[in-house]
Amino acid sequence: MSIGNLGLQIEEPLLFEQGAPDKTGVDLPAPPPVADRLGGLARRAPIGLPGLSEPEVVRHFTRLSQKNYGIDVGVYPLGSCTMKHNPRLNERLARLPGFADIHPMQPVSTVQGALELIRTLTDWIVKLTGMPAVAMSMGAGAHGELCGLMAIRAALAARGDARRTVLVPDSAHGTNPATAHMCGYAVEPIPHNKRGRVDLAALKARLGPDVAAFMLTNPSTCGLFEDEILEQAAALHAAGAFFYCDGANFNALVGRVRPGDLGIDCMHLNLHKTFSTPHGGGGPGAGPVGAAARLLPYLPLPLVVGDGGGYRLADETDLPQSIGRLSAHGGNAGVLLRAYVYARLLGREGMQRVAEFATLNANYLMARLRQAGFEIAFPARRASHEFVVTLKALKETTGVTAMDLAKRLLDKGFHAPTTYFPQLVPECLLIEPTETESKQTLDAFVQAMQEILEEAQREPQLVKSAPHTTPVRRLDEVKAARELDLAWKPRAH
Repeated sequence: MSIGNLGLQIEEPLLFEQGAPDKTGVDLPAPPPVADRLGGLARRAPIGLPGLSEPEVVRHFTRLSQKNYGIDVGVYPLGSCTMKHNPRLNERLARLPGFADIHPMQPVSTVQGALELIRTLTDWIVKLTGMPAVAMSMGAGAHGELCGLMAIRAALAARGDARRTVLVPDSAHGTNPATAHMCGYAVEPIPHNKRGRVDLAALKARLGPDVAAFMLTNPSTCGLFEDEILEQAAALHAAGAFFYCDGANFNALVGRVRPGDLGIDCMHLNLHKTFSTPHGGGGPGAGPVGAAARLLPYLPLPLVVGDGGGYRLADETDLPQSIGRLSAHGGNAGVLLRAYVYARLLGREGMQRVAEFATLNANYLMARLRQAGFEIAFPARRASHEFVVTLKALKETTGVTAMDLAKRLLDKGFHAPTTYFPQLVPECLLIEPTETESKQTLDAFVQAMQEILEEAQREPQLVKSAPHTTPVRRLDEVKAARELDLAWKPRAH
């Protein structure tokens, strides 16, 4: 029995296609005559809005809601994206009038509770990361990267060190080199070794007086913890460079490893991943940045600090070397509140179990898929929170690609894993089940994957032409991206 979502089969016409101008769901009295005050601007033709009854409107939007695949419908096995259950208590407390109704421009004396919440969450992140200072105002992980690189650039400028190169592993998230480039740095890749980890010898060989920082994603997009990270940190610091850590995959480490203890100088966290707020559709998000003591003077404003029994927002008089504001106010308050509730709900031991169960689920799923006949790209003794499957051999023998398998999964009622990332693995699927999925769900996903593998070997065209049960079949994705058309036009009669 599939426990995915198969409620996507019915095509739903637009309201414009269902309604008619001469229909209405309400009776309104004729308006009284009014003087023509618009002159040449008066409307000359019907407005063209569709007329529908109330049941038609309700059914339309209900059917649309049933076509959405969300975390409340099924598993999101997206690698490097940590899409997990969002406790409903988060949503209830985020709507408390005391938090939902405040305004960022209110006097500080009237929002002491909100500031205390942010300060408390900040202290918890300090404890979880081992970083002595944390800035909370960034709105996403990439925003946090920008903050971190700008702080590093400011620290280098303060010591009169004009370094112009940032090193990035080939297994890093794509935003890392983009952020470094935005900050004016030249970007150079560092290759991975046969074990899928950073080639330590290559990193050491490239270090020199021009290297400003090394941006490491840990655990990496290969689903592996960098077990030589202490040697990396020592080499970087000996060369006068900073060590930046992309903390998007902190879900695998929370409560178990403190990056500050590993020699990390700066890192961001994605609260909308590790701390439960699903971020489908591009938001909302929060990307706090933790920093070592030597980067504290350069962190962005505002920072919430204690002030004689109360709280206030630190400004330029507190941090005269700050890089300034990267957000108009103190951050994404709704996500910060949900993260606070999530951490408070779980407690210290619960946060430790997050990483334990995320790792357990990933390794169980990896073992099951290997048994089902899938090739694991980096068959380590154990994965971290995610792992990579490669379909290179399947494509060579049957012509079925990773994208074909992803499309066929829609027919089985499952959202596809991340496809074609990391780019260093051909025909790959990056899979992360997270800690909130049950064994039953994981087994059902394995069953669907195994069925598709058997179909690919027996009847490859069935998989290559998928999906077959969705309202929209296989799209030309390149054409859609290059010729984007979001305007509705009435059909010609």
